[in-house]
Amino acid sequence: MITIKSEKDISLLREGGKRHSFILKELENLVYPGISSNELNNAALQMTQEEGDLPVFLGYCPKGVSKPYPAALCVSINDEVVHGIPNKKSKILKEGDIVSMDLGISHKGLITDAAITVPVGKIDTIAKNLIEITKRALFVGIKAARGGGYVGDIGYAIEKTIQDSGFSIVDVLSGHGVGYSVHEDPFVPNIGEKGEGPLLKPGMVIAIEPIINEGVSEIIFDEKDEYSTRTADGKRSAHFEHTVLITDGKAEILTL
Repeated sequence: MITIKSEKDISLLREGGKRHSFILKELENLVYPGISSNELNNAALQMTQEEGDLPVFLGYCPKGVSKPYPAALCVSINDEVVHGIPNKKSKILKEGDIVSMDLGISHKGLITDAAITVPVGKIDTIAKNLIEITKRALFVGIKAARGGGYVGDIGYAIEKTIQDSGFSIVDVLSGHGVGYSVHEDPFVPNIGEKGEGPLLKPGMVIAIEPIINEGVSEIIFDEKDEYSTRTADGKRSAHFEHTVLITDGKAEILTL
């Protein structure tokens, strides 16, 4: 069921979103060759908890999965698409890598969700372009998210941004409603048609998150850890996400 947040809810989401934005910026500043994904996770956990907030991914167990997610931060490197699990021994960032960091926090019971992809040291031109166009697709999608419009408008805008780039959209993963739970209705696909899908109403809160691959769009799910996904061809992937509030006009970005 799609929910409409109250003014009190929205006020708390704004507070949490500012905190969320601060943490992701601090994490970005910590990225350098030689740091482990586990160190990034520990930093995210500490920063989230020191202000009394909760890391909602830690211990989260979505439907169809047998064990809870073991970390506060999803750290996905290069060909890892989303939900990469931090590891202090085997996941050390190297010069030329790109790394996606996805964080969900609960502030006074209201949840925000956001992700960034950043370079590790000096990266090649293709990686720069992949990051740049994925970030651009996010903001184009946000611009299309207006009260009175439709969820399909968002997917259409993102799809049009990517279609001539030489990159591909991971169409089996999507954005979603958020606020009371980590994942709520509606699904917010990164492909679509204008005027289709659920109506966007003021007070809705959604996470928009284009996930773009350097090569083919197909991904492989890790059956062993039940969370990690990788590109089917081993090429890199980028991911950006913001939590936004639907209004009568342009959407308000809560995690900026």
